[in-house]
Amino acid sequence: MILIHKPARHSIASAESLDRYALPAGEPIPDDALWIDLIEPTREEDLLVERHLNIEIPTREEMADIEPSEILYNENNARYMTARVLCSSDTDTPKLLDVSFILTERSLVTVRYGEPRSFTLFMSRAVKPGGCRHQPEAVLDGLIETIIDRAAEILGTVGSRIDRLSQTIFENERQGTTRRAASFRAALKSIGRKGDVISNVRESMVSIERLLLFLSASIPRPQRQRGFQAEWRTALRDVQSIEEHATFLSNKLQFLLDATLGLVTIEQNDIIKLFSVMSVIFLPPTLIASLYGMNFELMPELRWDFGYPFAIGLMILAAALPYLFFRWKRWL
Repeated sequence: MILIHKPARHSIASAESLDRYALPAGEPIPDDALWIDLIEPTREEDLLVERHLNIEIPTREEMADIEPSEILYNENNARYMTARVLCSSDTDTPKLLDVSFILTERSLVTVRYGEPRSFTLFMSRAVKPGGCRHQPEAVLDGLIETIIDRAAEILGTVGSRIDRLSQTIFENERQGTTRRAASFRAALKSIGRKGDVISNVRESMVSIERLLLFLSASIPRPQRQRGFQAEWRTALRDVQSIEEHATFLSNKLQFLLDATLGLVTIEQNDIIKLFSVMSVIFLPPTLIASLYGMNFELMPELRWDFGYPFAIGLMILAAALPYLFFRWKRWL
């Protein structure tokens, strides 16, 4: 599908916005199109855009097999940039989506095979008065800002969930042993999912950072008067702050992982200690029972009327003394 964004007819200098519509099959691309958004395009749609702007549109296979040296490059007065954008971040299976940005003097072309929420948010913003200036660079700048804002929002949500997870991990002492074990298993799974989200955000921001550095270095001299370099430098600082925040959350998550594994180890040690103490407590009675279970003919207590109660009492006493000793030492 080809989604066309062009200047709104009712817009004025103080209230610039974009009109958008899906290009019907067979119709040419309007000359005043500022943003051509290719969503899972067919080969015919790629060829239509290529003829309109005299550029090459990468196919899905080319985007999947792209080399690191081909992520950012210039060709035919167009700048080709590929970034990784977070997609499906509200689900349990977030993923990174490769999006190609092709910036020309006439239009911005985006090629994507998914629906990142950041694109939807920018589209809603661009159709409003004052939402976007009528320049391809302005559309790209707005998209990048929305991607960065979305990444910051995702990290903020993950940070709040990590705080709640921390309370769950350190305040489950009131639960029973079975419920604590289930809580620890759920905490480990939650830590893994949040780690994936943070890792994806960091990887996305690294690709956006490279894109911004490439834009700042490759902008033609006539376009430098439009003032986008300052905006891209501001966006670059935002990206770097998000990367620092992601690093902080990653370290916090690592601490929670270590703490959870430590608590699990403590639980296991308590169980092993209990079994060890119980084996020591029952060892003396077992020794006494073994002595009186020997079949020697000359045993002093063999024909004694009180031999059996004496042996039972001796075994109880032999079990009680180690138990009281362990309680006195506070090992139990």
